[in-house]
Amino acid sequence: MAKNSFTLQELAEYLDVAFTGDPECRIHGISSLGNSQPGTISFLSHSRYRKYLTETHAAAVILPESEREHCPVATLLSTNPYLAYARLSALFEANFDSDVAIHPSAVIAPSVVLGEGVHIGAHAVIEANCELAEGVHIGAGSVIQHGCRIGHHSHLKANVTLYHHCEVGARTLIHSGVVIGGDGFGFAKDHGRWVKIHQLGRVIIGDDVEIGANTTIDRGAIEDTVIGNGVILDNLIQIAHNVKVGDHTAMAACVAVAGSAEIGKNCAIGGCAGIAGHLSIADGCTVNAMSMVTSSIREAGVYASGIPLDKSDSWQKNAVRFKQLDDMARRIRVLEKALQQLTDKVENIE
Repeated sequence: MAKNSFTLQELAEYLDVAFTGDPECRIHGISSLGNSQPGTISFLSHSRYRKYLTETHAAAVILPESEREHCPVATLLSTNPYLAYARLSALFEANFDSDVAIHPSAVIAPSVVLGEGVHIGAHAVIEANCELAEGVHIGAGSVIQHGCRIGHHSHLKANVTLYHHCEVGARTLIHSGVVIGGDGFGFAKDHGRWVKIHQLGRVIIGDDVEIGANTTIDRGAIEDTVIGNGVILDNLIQIAHNVKVGDHTAMAACVAVAGSAEIGKNCAIGGCAGIAGHLSIADGCTVNAMSMVTSSIREAGVYASGIPLDKSDSWQKNAVRFKQLDDMARRIRVLEKALQQLTDKVENIE
């Protein structure tokens, strides 16, 4: 388990921020400002939540200097309270790792190389010629197929599967149900029947990546599928074969990326967005939720597609109009041409 509590001074030193109040005040958890609890620390990241501040039950609040006068309890003074909260959350996360480094039921091939401090959970399988660096944690029931490499202090939760020869960088967190290196969706047609294209590439995952539950990342057909450093992927995402995802890009749940798409660095892809194959997205792009990207995006910016929610009767009328757009556009072009001809005649008469 994580440490039960910290003093206010310990938390201030951990964040390297100033504080007010009793340095020995003990904090045993984090609570939201709107539902603050005694003995916890909360945070104020936006002035609209100030109404909760004056009546807080928390022992301390993280807030900017400008809000200090409104706080009746101890404070940690931060220019970015939300970021400070994020960093503190690591201190209070429960840790249920077994004291047994390698569970007796784990199956580990003799050729596996294990670094110091490796933990392997019950019924996990580590196949031949794998390398697990220092401090790696493999959860119960996970399967690491032959030839995989996992960087130091990476953590695979229960029931993660790494297919053969995939690589995971350092300090990467992979949640339950993730499958990395499954076959990409590659087939050739032969007189009405499908012939499988065997997927010969790998998946290469960088450092400091987080991959949400039940996400799948397919291995490359010939070249590798690559996930850059600092990428964060939500639950239930599909990354197809040969995709490249740039450093520090974030994707929300249910995004689907088709084969050979290349997504730049520091992009944000909203939930349920779809990205077609063989296109590229520039660095610094935001794609709003439910959007469909069908062509390359070459400049940074915010992009969206789709029809916004509306009342059903209005939506149905607009849907009918949408089907008529092509015909309307053709008629408008004819009218514009006729108008231009009429204008030319009038000018010639004058």
